[in-house]
This record gives sequence, C-alpha cells and structure tokens, in this order.
Amino acid sequence: MPNPTSISATPIKKGKKPKRSPTLIGWRERIALPDLGLEGVEAKIDTGARTTALHASHIRTFEKDGTPWVMFHPEHDRLDADSTLQMPVHDRRAITNTSGIPDERIIIRTTLQIAGHALTVDVSLADRADMAFPIIIGRSALKRGRLIVDSGKSWLTTSTKGDSDENRNARS
Repeated sequence: MPNPTSISATPIKKGKKPKRSPTLIGWRERIALPDLGLEGVEAKIDTGARTTALHASHIRTFEKDGTPWVMFHPEHDRLDADSTLQMPVHDRRAITNTSGIPDERIIIRTTLQIAGHALTVDVSLADRADMAFPIIIGRSALKRGRLIVDSGKSWLTTSTKGDSDENRNARS
C-alpha cells in the first residue's frame, strides 16, 4: 500500500521545458507580424482553418540568390499597409478555400505576435479582399501558442480600442 504522505511527481524529461498554461483569447484579437512590419492587425481566430492566411494581392514569385521569394501587396480595408512586401517562399500547398475547393497557395514562414507570445508560423497568401478580416489565425498557430478561444468574447488580450459593447462589460 502506498504511503499517503509521499509526494508523487511527474518526472520532467531532460532538456524539455514544462509546458506553460494555455492562454485564453477571443474570436477577434489584434496581432502583429513584425517581420512584415504589420502591427495592430485585426485578426479573426478561425478554428475551422488549419493554416493561418493573410490577404495578399499582386502576388509574384522571383528568385533571389537562387532561392524562391514572393512579392505581394497586403492592402485591405482593415489593414494599414500600402507597401509591397517580400519574403522567402517556404512552401506551396493545396489549401481548401472557403468554398471547399483546393487552391494552391504560396506559404511564407514568419513571426506572429499574439497574446504576448511570439510564434513562428506558416502563413498562406490568399486574396481576402472580400473578407471582413485581412488575416485569419488557424489551428496550427493556436496549437503552437497553446491558445484557447472563447468564441463569445473579443479583444481579450488587447486594449479596448475597437472593442464591442458586448465585451467591454464582460471583462473583470
């Protein structure tokens, strides 16, 4: 029979940090993509999407020092960006669009700042001009950042600027 006063602890594997607690976020949050010079971007958290997607128009690929790069313009009604951006191409993938049709997209790898965390994430470039948000944050980024979504709340990790009345009074 085990001794009731003994302490049972889960051993930590050598070289591994203990996992931090998950962070609660709303279905809308402000994020930054510092490698792209984008700050305070209104993002939709989309648990139905696997990959994060950023609005991009005028997408062109080119080679730089023998490596594939992409040039694109992220202009969107909710995004204050008027310059052309360039990033190395990380991958090309068939991603199912909102109509359920696979669409080959260029993937870039960049830093996403959300809820006080800096994450390296894959981002697909897509025409989101007709969408309400210039970027959606997909499940892969949520998993990497240990982020949990409260679908009834918005702007939980940012200031109340742009906050809706329904959420202003919900915070403690």
